[in-house]
This record gives sequence, C-alpha cells and structure tokens, in this order.
Amino acid sequence: MARSLGVTRWDLLRPLDMLSSLWSTAATLPPVSSGAAVAYRTLFMTLRRLMVGRTLTVRLDTGDMVLTVTEFDSHLDVRRLAVGQLNDVRLTATDISWEDQAFERATLLLHNVPLRPGAPPVLVAAPVDVTLDMSSHVLDDVLRDVLPRWSGHVGDDGVARLRWARRPRLGNVEVDATVDGSTLWLHPRVLALGRRRWRLPPRAPSYPVPLPELASGLTLTSLRFGPNTLHLTGRLPEWRAEVPRATVEDILSQLSAVGRPLNLSRFGLGG
Repeated sequence: MARSLGVTRWDLLRPLDMLSSLWSTAATLPPVSSGAAVAYRTLFMTLRRLMVGRTLTVRLDTGDMVLTVTEFDSHLDVRRLAVGQLNDVRLTATDISWEDQAFERATLLLHNVPLRPGAPPVLVAAPVDVTLDMSSHVLDDVLRDVLPRWSGHVGDDGVARLRWARRPRLGNVEVDATVDGSTLWLHPRVLALGRRRWRLPPRAPSYPVPLPELASGLTLTSLRFGPNTLHLTGRLPEWRAEVPRATVEDILSQLSAVGRPLNLSRFGLGG
C-alpha cells in the first residue's frame, strides 16, 4: 500500500480552487490579480515539494520510467505570475532508466512557460531544451548498427576512440563529433598504433552516422564527450498540453502517495 506524504487534500486543492474561479471569469483576457499570483506560486511550490528528492516511477505510453528528481525550479515573479507566466522552468533528474536504457542525468529547460486559462487551461513552453548525460557504451551500440566493423568508446580522459572490431588491440582512431541535422559526423584526429601516434590532417575524411528520428519533433543540436560519458543536447520548438483541473488534481493525488506510480499515459502527457 502506498504511504502518504502527509499532505492534506485541502492543501493540495486550495490553489486549484482559486485558479478555477479565476479561469472561469477569464473568457477573453487572462486574470490579472495578486490572488492569481499567490495561487500559481502555491501550486508550483506544492508540486516542487512533492517531487524534489524523490525517486518516481512515471508510467508513459512507451513504458515505465524510473528517475530521481533533483531539481524543479523557476525564478517566479509576482507580476508575471499574475497573468499565469512562470518564466523559465528547469527540471533535472538523475539515475534514469527507461526501455532498457540508462541515463545518468537529464535536464529539461522549458522557456517562456505560461499557463493559459481556458476550457481546459493549456500549459505551453517554447522552446524546450533537453540535455542528456549517458554512458559511452551508447556510442558502441550506435556504431554497431551503422559501422559494424568498428567499435567505439569514450575513455576516462574524455576522448572518443574507434577500434577495429575484429582486432581491438591493434590500435585506434581518436575522433571528434559534430551534429548536422539528422547526421552525426565523426572527424578523425589522431591515429594510434601501439605506442605511436600520428596527428591526421584537418582534411582527413569524416564518417557520417545517420541518426534515428526523434519523437515529437525533437532535434539533436550537439554532442560532446566527457570522461566515460556522452553529453547530448536537443531542442523541441514547442510543447503544449491541456491540463484540466481533474488532471492536475489526479497528478497531485498520485504524487502525494509514496510508492504509487505517476501515471501520465492516460492524460496524453506520456509521449
């Protein structure tokens, strides 16, 4: 049985009661009042208190995702909150597992986030920047599909190396990487055989690696290497979701219970 965090139903629904009243009178213009600012801030801080520091199981259309939320923050401004504007919102999670994939860290930066009143209200962010840190073993998985004769790894020094899969001890090629649209380009920089190393000319041919199509219009914008890690960044031009009161109330109720999965699939928020 799931444990409660000790948050009463009145605490959870107090900001929703106020916002529902404001939204119902905002058929043509958004509500502008100190009461609206207080309600939006209370709702945001309630969500923050329920999420940060917890390990959550999030049920999506594509399967369950397990993660630990470490940050949910925004520079809230009273004047902007009065019209439902939350500024930029940052959400960070670590120790993420999803569909047999593991990610060390992920950050979503939602820019220019308003909650627009209506029937139902709509949450909008434009754009959304995504950052993923993952194990360098992912590079080997990608290369196995497109360059089966090669294996790839990122070392403790943050340098990516390609090796001949059949004879990995023969030597390696050190590479840099850039992203151009749907293609990852690997640029050879150094050839190493045993203890000998040769710096390759800048015009040495690069290797194109086609990237899979990403969901919901997400575009990969950069890739860089760190110690045993790949750092990926992407951008979604716009994200929006309808958030009727019943949906927000259900999400708050699920978050208030420890051990209960957060089911977003039935709300159309699960991708």
